[in-house]
Amino acid sequence: MVAITPLVAQTTAMTDDPYIWLEDKDGAKPLAWVEAENARTLPRLQNDPRYAGFYAQALAIASAEDRIPMPDQRFGRIYNFWRDAQHPQGIWRWTSEADYAAAQPRWTTALDLDALSKAEGKQWVWKGANCLQPEDRYCLVNLSAGGEDAVTLREFDLQTGQFVPGGFDLPTSKQGAAWLDRDTLLVSRDWGAGTLTASSYPFVVKMVKRGQPLAAATEVYRGEPGDQLGTYAGVMTDGAGHRLVLIGRRQQFFGGDTLVWTPKGTHKLDIPARAHPVGMVAGRVIFETSDPWGAIPAGAAAWVPLAEIEAGKATPRPLFTPTPRQAVQEVATTRDRVIVAYTDNVRGRVSVLAPAGDGWSTRAVPVAENLAVGVASTTDRSDLAYLGVTGFTTPTTLQSIDAGATAAPRTVKSLPAKFDATGQVVEQFEATSTDGTRVPYFVVHRRDRPLDGTTPTIMTAYGGFEISRLPSYLGSTGKLWLENGGAFVLANIRGGGEFGPAWHDAGRKTKRQVIYDDFASVARDLFARKITSAKKLGIYGGSNGGLLMGVEFNQHPELWNAVAIGVPLLDMVRYEKIAAGASWVDEYGSVTVPEERAFLEKISPYANIRRGVAYPEPYIMTTTKDDRVGPQHARKFAARLKEYGLPYLFYEDTTGGHSGDADIAQGARLQALQTTYFAQKLMGPAK
Repeated sequence: MVAITPLVAQTTAMTDDPYIWLEDKDGAKPLAWVEAENARTLPRLQNDPRYAGFYAQALAIASAEDRIPMPDQRFGRIYNFWRDAQHPQGIWRWTSEADYAAAQPRWTTALDLDALSKAEGKQWVWKGANCLQPEDRYCLVNLSAGGEDAVTLREFDLQTGQFVPGGFDLPTSKQGAAWLDRDTLLVSRDWGAGTLTASSYPFVVKMVKRGQPLAAATEVYRGEPGDQLGTYAGVMTDGAGHRLVLIGRRQQFFGGDTLVWTPKGTHKLDIPARAHPVGMVAGRVIFETSDPWGAIPAGAAAWVPLAEIEAGKATPRPLFTPTPRQAVQEVATTRDRVIVAYTDNVRGRVSVLAPAGDGWSTRAVPVAENLAVGVASTTDRSDLAYLGVTGFTTPTTLQSIDAGATAAPRTVKSLPAKFDATGQVVEQFEATSTDGTRVPYFVVHRRDRPLDGTTPTIMTAYGGFEISRLPSYLGSTGKLWLENGGAFVLANIRGGGEFGPAWHDAGRKTKRQVIYDDFASVARDLFARKITSAKKLGIYGGSNGGLLMGVEFNQHPELWNAVAIGVPLLDMVRYEKIAAGASWVDEYGSVTVPEERAFLEKISPYANIRRGVAYPEPYIMTTTKDDRVGPQHARKFAARLKEYGLPYLFYEDTTGGHSGDADIAQGARLQALQTTYFAQKLMGPAK
């Protein structure tokens, strides 16, 4: 079969779109359509003899008591949010630092979301907490009804373990709040008509006083309705007692204005749009930048003295500069140090930097080879930091380091193996894309597999928003897929951040076709190595990765036999009008720009489905509660396939938001459904 290139003629301009009615997210008619589609799809998957086993295994792994309780250092304690079979929605709990290192820490529950949900008749989903520095005693707990991005903010006292009587209680909105002092917040939220951007984010910051109704809040700063992402305040502190209040106005998704707030007003910093403050140590404000900034190249970390910033200046000094095959993944601060986690050809590295005169001294932290390393927790109160170390077949370990000392990391917790990795091997290869760019990818498979193209293989990637896809323990994927003879592939295609901002920028807006070419090139490289074949290859991705799957479904139906499209963008002609779509113009471009519209019409999966093409039968999954991408894209894509008489499976879960995280059962169900689909398509009927 000949590969299909996108055709503008297939867009039908979308001016006569017959499925706009499915964009009514919670309307009775669309939900009835969803119910009918679910009733058609679920029996096909859930009646497969393999489904029950997949679900039970995924649920057992997700709810296992021997998982690592990842630390969050607050109030001189170690906090952790935990879900298990007894607490499917989760508990927020704490233990002492000393007890945390024990094999079985003694936990005290601070907040039980299952109990709270039952008492209030809602399905509360945990979205984190923001605490008043430096003490950390009083926190704003973020609670979402069903998993939406919109949250309710409630004040919680870590000392008493209770919501504060008469405390701050901000009703549901897409919102953010920063503590100025015990009785004052800087809040961004829906203040009424005309205070949200087109993508539904707040752009007005107001000062809210304790005991004061929201209607009495005083305006501090105002962005513009045309801003893509919104405007939020934040407070930055360090271990030496310095404090900086910042307001970030995001005219574009990836950048905008950074302003310093004082009681006398605000002043804008003269810094690049994509230079972002990330922490402070010893009165030195730390930045990550995706734009060149003076002598600092894009993709580096820099610092500026606090006194300069307070005076309205910002002359950057170098902190950490990666090489072309390196990329900064995370910059975190402790009391006296900066920790930089970075990758070198997609392999994890860590350095600790200490203020030294007018610069910094650097110490490399020894970490295992061929694994990913991330910062799990730091605090301004000490130099204790926790690192997470993981690989595809290497169970995650949690290590502690004293950033102020030279001792090697110490293993604190280790995840027991969740699947049998005996005989499994991890290999890294490179494919050559259409423009000659080398694109790395990882393959996990049995060492003794035959090189004849018969191995059932699932492949994923993301390819957008400068998000890196790094090795991580496969866990339930290993149990459900690798143990049953399948192989797994992760492609580090352009659009991500695996090699810094340049890797991302290479595929933004009208340059995105290279992202899709990279992915297809990896598939062809797999075939050339006879690791798998088109008949045995399935692909999957979610969100922007769902868009990737939709494009690959259209452009290269001959390369895969299964395509799982999760919580996706698919109607790229109307995406700016759906949910938070208008906030992503910085990534995708806009139909208001003729050149960008022409490109979006070329690659829009919904616009480019063609009658009579032998597409693989896709599995399309979304959630009703998704207020970020929205279920509208998936619905319309399925409806168009149905109109053209093309095979498809569609499932819309009613809870869980964009992340599908309402509770542990939902995550297990979604994984079991997708794995069953892949098993049917790539492994054949159950035996």
